[in-house]
Amino acid sequence: MAEPIRKIIIAGGGTAGWMSAAALKAGLGNTVDILLIESEDIGIIGVGEATIPTMRVFNEHIGVNEAEFIRATEATFKLGIEFRNWGHVGNRYFHPFGDYGAMHEGLAAHQIWRKLNAAGDDTPLEAYSLATQMAYAGKFFPPNPDPRSPMHDYSYAFHFDASLYAKFLRAHCEARGVRRRNAKISGVNLNSETGHIDSLTLDDDSVEAADFFIDCTGFRALLICGALKAGYTDWSDYLPVDRAWAMPTGKSVEFSPYTRSTAHAAGWQWRIPLQHRTGNGHVYSSRFMDDETARTVLLDNLDATPLKDPMLIRFTTGHRNRFWEKNCICVGLSSGFLEPLESTSINFIQLGIIRLLELFPSKEIDPFLRDEYNARTLDAYEKVRDFIVLHYRLNSRDEPLWRYCADMPIPEDLAYKMELYRRRGEVILRKYDHFAEPSWVSIYNGQGMIADAYDPLADRVPTDTLRELMQKRRETIGQIVAQLPRHAEFIAKHCPSENFMKTA
Repeated sequence: MAEPIRKIIIAGGGTAGWMSAAALKAGLGNTVDILLIESEDIGIIGVGEATIPTMRVFNEHIGVNEAEFIRATEATFKLGIEFRNWGHVGNRYFHPFGDYGAMHEGLAAHQIWRKLNAAGDDTPLEAYSLATQMAYAGKFFPPNPDPRSPMHDYSYAFHFDASLYAKFLRAHCEARGVRRRNAKISGVNLNSETGHIDSLTLDDDSVEAADFFIDCTGFRALLICGALKAGYTDWSDYLPVDRAWAMPTGKSVEFSPYTRSTAHAAGWQWRIPLQHRTGNGHVYSSRFMDDETARTVLLDNLDATPLKDPMLIRFTTGHRNRFWEKNCICVGLSSGFLEPLESTSINFIQLGIIRLLELFPSKEIDPFLRDEYNARTLDAYEKVRDFIVLHYRLNSRDEPLWRYCADMPIPEDLAYKMELYRRRGEVILRKYDHFAEPSWVSIYNGQGMIADAYDPLADRVPTDTLRELMQKRRETIGQIVAQLPRHAEFIAKHCPSENFMKTA
């Protein structure tokens, strides 16, 4: 019988390190000794303060109470992402965490909408999204778990302070037996015969050995790249943005239950409202805009008082060639980086560590498990890459970055998906797609790709019947939204932090 893994070292803390520790502890219990090594002298990069709804599943998995999490991390609720000036200047649309209506006689809601649109109905698709209408009204309330309820067909995620989340998870993990050492890693010691990592040397000259290692050392990737030479694939040709200025401001007057992404001449700006402050950043391509101009763009487009000077973050879009090499996996920024346009950074951490639990090895690493882990992780990266590339591809702006993106070669699978949607509004979903059909529809339609034709099966149903069906949905949405509390009111009643109450 294969010898089991008895000890795991997590190299690095922050969101990636402590999420890894929490998930491993929840999945492995006390069968494995978990040690996390982090240095308080090394800061963390908090660009992942917005999430997608899978974050709720992760918190449930590790046994975290949602209200406690929200209060501890100054979190707010997120119903989706508003996009401004994407596609063309003056454009505004919403990517909701929810659909546009239930299937009707085998017809998707966006196909029904397209038939009505062809018949002269100019009602925008967003009118049929409950999550979108709630967001634009500044309202929030959790969905009803009853699938028969009209408030069932949407979900939500969070905006939160990444440093506070790491602190929250540290307390959660240490209470459950995860050990921590405050130290810098000065050396990675490899086995001369197998090439596996035997141990880590720390800055006090002590040595910590383990059977398996998790690299959460950020862009430095000390284990997976520095020691194991796993390599890196650069995706800058598809996603040319490579830098970001990030800074916090005070609370904005508009306390919205959604993330905002505003396109600029050479990139885009995020706005993430938390209970105690607002996160802001300008992601841009250094090929098309210099650093100082990009900094000015950010400062000129804030809606609250700056709390700190902007911080410059440099990155190369892409991924590690091997996410699992020898007896080490990489999680978080050490595994790769895709810009936070669709808030997938935290989800990649979650997927990385949960996937390890699904394929958990013995001390003697099975190469088939390793190869399957690498294949699944690469597939997930490619699917998110393509979804982000879609945003850039569908544009008619005149600036050099946007012209480059409109004309650049794109992955074959994405080109195929776009063509099928253009022809008849059909959405293709792959196994490891992060986003469901309504998400793809929201980007296609929001940036001007209206299908040439609708599903001909829609002609089985009289147009007046479909018009009445969709009109009833709009009326129901209007009635629901009118009765819901405002975002700030819901937080004040159910999960306010001390800082929120001070500034409310």
